[in-house]
Amino acid sequence: MQCPCKSGFEYTECCEPLIKRKKEASTPLELMRSRYSAFVLGEVGYLIYSDTHSSEADKEELLAFSKGVEWIGLSIVEANENVVEFKAYYNIGGKTELLHEKSRFIQVEDKWKYDTGELFHSKIERNISCPCGSGKKFKKCCLR
Repeated sequence: MQCPCKSGFEYTECCEPLIKRKKEASTPLELMRSRYSAFVLGEVGYLIYSDTHSSEADKEELLAFSKGVEWIGLSIVEANENVVEFKAYYNIGGKTELLHEKSRFIQVEDKWKYDTGELFHSKIERNISCPCGSGKKFKKCCLR
């Protein structure tokens, strides 16, 4: 199975070792991609583990959001030392939505963790390549 993070790699060689905690993320970008995959797959234990502010009390809310949407795809806008800006596309209630965030990561005991994020109210660009990977324009593919 292709990895949900759209890296082009197989899930077993990309995000699965991180989500199953067999390996730690070596960069914020790697952690962010694995967190996206965890949202797609409903792996809320990993979302809590990889976040400095989440706890078991957040489990139901994370699971509801994770499973309450149909994830379409992920695109990385920019990644540097400890910040990753991304766009995650998903369908909910028959409508396509965009989560555009600039995420900040910190190291806690030599492990990268999600710390905070700045959300943007971005408009979905209809003429981009569809984030699902079909090769079609977004407006002719997954845009609802």
